Amino acid sequence: MIKKIAFIASVFLINACAFQNTVIAAGDDEFEVHKLVIQMNKKNAELQSEVLSNIVNISKFYGIDNVEIELVAYGPGIWFLTKESEFRKRIESLMLQDVIFTACGDTIKTIKRDRGIDIKLIDGVNVVKNGIPRMMWLQEHGFSYLSP
Repeated sequence: MIKKIAFIASVFLINACAFQNTVIAAGDDEFEVHKLVIQMNKKNAELQSEVLSNIVNISKFYGIDNVEIELVAYGPGIWFLTKESEFRKRIESLMLQDVIFTACGDTIKTIKRDRGIDIKLIDGVNVVKNGIPRMMWLQEHGFSYLSP
């Protein structure tokens, strides 16, 4: 009888330990790095301001250390990342918090060729060959996608 009680107690103890490990493992998800790529292809100040606010809110929600955000600008959205952008200070501030801002090299070349304009990007903006393939690559590597 004592052996039977000891056996049952052991089974309960093993199950309790397994349950505790499950709860701890579920809690580990809180420290997962969340990844987001944001498309910027519109020259619309209200939309651009809203996107910057979204970036701040997402960083607050998850914590700066738990989120990776990259904004990719192309087409008319390229002007968002220029030194003349009305959002320059906000963008520079977000760069200090490790938000990545990326410009499409093909868009920059097209504007230079078609309009003769040399685009001056905010210091620290990355330039890639093409913006859309960059967004595709990020999605293929675990980034969620936001098109405002």
